Amino acid sequence: MPSIPDLVSFTDRLADAAGRTILPHFRADLSVENKLKAGFDPVTVADRAAEAVIREIIEAQYPDHGILGEEHGNVRLDAENVWVLDPIDGTRAFICGLPTWGTLIGFMSAGEPTFGVMDQPFVGERYYGDRTRAWRRHAGQSATLATRACARIEDAILCTTHPGLFQGAEESVYRAIEAQARNARYGTDCYGYCMVASGQVDLVIETDLQPYDIVALAPIVEGAGGIITNWSGGSPAKGGQIVASGDARLHEAALAQLAPAAR
Repeated sequence: MPSIPDLVSFTDRLADAAGRTILPHFRADLSVENKLKAGFDPVTVADRAAEAVIREIIEAQYPDHGILGEEHGNVRLDAENVWVLDPIDGTRAFICGLPTWGTLIGFMSAGEPTFGVMDQPFVGERYYGDRTRAWRRHAGQSATLATRACARIEDAILCTTHPGLFQGAEESVYRAIEAQARNARYGTDCYGYCMVASGQVDLVIETDLQPYDIVALAPIVEGAGGIITNWSGGSPAKGGQIVASGDARLHEAALAQLAPAAR
């Protein structure tokens, strides 16, 4: 496994290249394809081109590493070290011109999320985490991230992509938690997790995530002192039903209410 300083330097290269590829397409005339026959899962030339440039750099530097990507498939997933890529997490926000999307670059070692970066090139923010610490770079300055204390759902600020994504029992338990929370915000995508790490948000609840949606974000949340698991309290590495909290007491309270719908 590369050292953390090497991972920071290398992911900076990846994020810079992705940002240069994506930004000319943001708030521009852009065609959108739907990857689903039923429903809506948008993809653009920016998604595909950004992942392609990231993969090219990884293959040149670490040809023995695996790559799991949203847009261009998977290679060498049985490798000890695997990169997990989502070139634009929040494509729906991207095509609306909203700056709540981000490029996710995750690194797994021995099957566990080890290091992650969320880059938002339009606003110039980049978030890093290695499970033991997390930090943000913006305008040439670096700041350590830390979650905030919040023991009760009743005092929590909650984020999710959209409540309409929860189905059946999932919707019931989510709605019950949202009804208790002090405030709920939708459409935050990867930014919700970074705001948990930043001590601005207390709780994120999601469902039906893919590994590329979460692997980069887990080390950031954990590095800031937060907790991120599936709804059963296990590893978030495979995606699915995910809950992230800034306070262990809040996390236990959320898990207790999510448990009837955990799968």
